[in-house]
Formats: sequence, structure tokens, C-alpha cells
Amino acid sequence: MEQLHQALHGILQSIENAAKLAGRPHGVRLLAVSKTRPAEAVREMAQAGQLAFGENYVQEAIAKIRALSGLGLEWHLIGHLQSNKCREAAEHFDWVQSVDRAKLVDALDRARPEAMPPLNVLVQVNVDGEAGKSGCRPDDVPALADRIAAAPRLRLRGLMAIPEPHPDPAHRRDAFGRLKSLFDAVAARHPGVDTLSMGMSEDFGLAIAEGSTLVRVGTALFGARGQ
Repeated sequence: MEQLHQALHGILQSIENAAKLAGRPHGVRLLAVSKTRPAEAVREMAQAGQLAFGENYVQEAIAKIRALSGLGLEWHLIGHLQSNKCREAAEHFDWVQSVDRAKLVDALDRARPEAMPPLNVLVQVNVDGEAGKSGCRPDDVPALADRIAAAPRLRLRGLMAIPEPHPDPAHRRDAFGRLKSLFDAVAARHPGVDTLSMGMSEDFGLAIAEGSTLVRVGTALFGARGQ
């Protein structure tokens, strides 16, 4: 427990420092990536004060969501979403960050229960054009954002990307900068857009410098898998 507390405090301090350097001292949130981590580790992180968690797989996440109900946690789907998982995703998550095609927009909108608030949605962008990687092409972002914004049971919140893990920081920073430009264009068209999800354990400082508002950190919080 103490180790998790210390890791969380350290990451939050690093985020705060990077945000101050970027001129946004209160504008960056932490998403704890809890994929493959047991529910008990999530519970301990929640007891330390972290309430927003990111999961890659719908079925794995649902088990945790049910086990930890009542804690007031915020659940984000950040992994690739298959069409046949849209109903379960719409029924259990607060956010889906990995929408990259119109088919998913329509399925999530149909499946979101009316008793729940609109589902927060981010457009996932394949900003580097990597073959075989999830995310829409940058040119497809405006139309997809418009479609999400028009869906009554969805709420367009912004963009997400996982740039190529290039060893050159300048290459990564360029990718983050290009995503920020796309984000600004979407935000100008849709005033409710406020979330740019980019940056992970090894590069969130660069991402914050380029305008990230939400960083996704797993290993730096929970340790390497298996620890």
C-alpha cells in the first residue's frame, strides 16, 4: 500500500511540474492504466486518492467494475473496441477513448442506457499512420467528430492517440504537436471538447508540453507487470 501511495504522489508531482512549465498548472489529469492489474490493486490506488482508471479489455474491466462498485470510480476504455463489445462497453464505462470508425459511434449510441448520462467519447487517431494500428486517419477526424457530436447518447470530449514509440524524443514531440493541432480544430468546431488524451509513463512530460490534458500512466504507478 505504501509503495502505491508513494508512486502515485511522485507521478502527480511530476505531472504538476510539467503542467506548470507548460503554463497549465491545473489543466492535466491522470488516468491510472489498470489493465492486467487485480481489482485489489485498483482498490488500494483508489484509497490513495486516484479515482480514474483505464482498461484495455471489456470483459476484464467489467469484472473489476462490479467488484469495486460503490467506490465512485471513473472507468475509461482505452483499448481497441470490437463491434460485438459495444453494448457491454456502453453499459459499463464512463468513457470510451478508442472510437475510430462510424460503426462504433452508431453502436455505442444505440446501446447506451437512457438512465445513464451520455457516454464520454474520444476519437482515437493513428497520428503516425502506422500499419495495423488502431485509430482513424487524421483526415477522417472532422467527420467522425461530427458524427459523435450528433449522437444523442454520446458526448464528444476530444481526441486520443498512442504515437509511435520512437526512440527520438523530437519525433514523439512532433507527433504530439500534430495531434494538438487536430484537437484545436475539433474544439473550435465543437465547444464542449476539452480532453486531449496523449502521453504515457515514458513520455507524458513531452505530451503535456504539447498540450495534453489527460495522461495515461500504468507501469510508473503499479510497477512492471508481475511485480
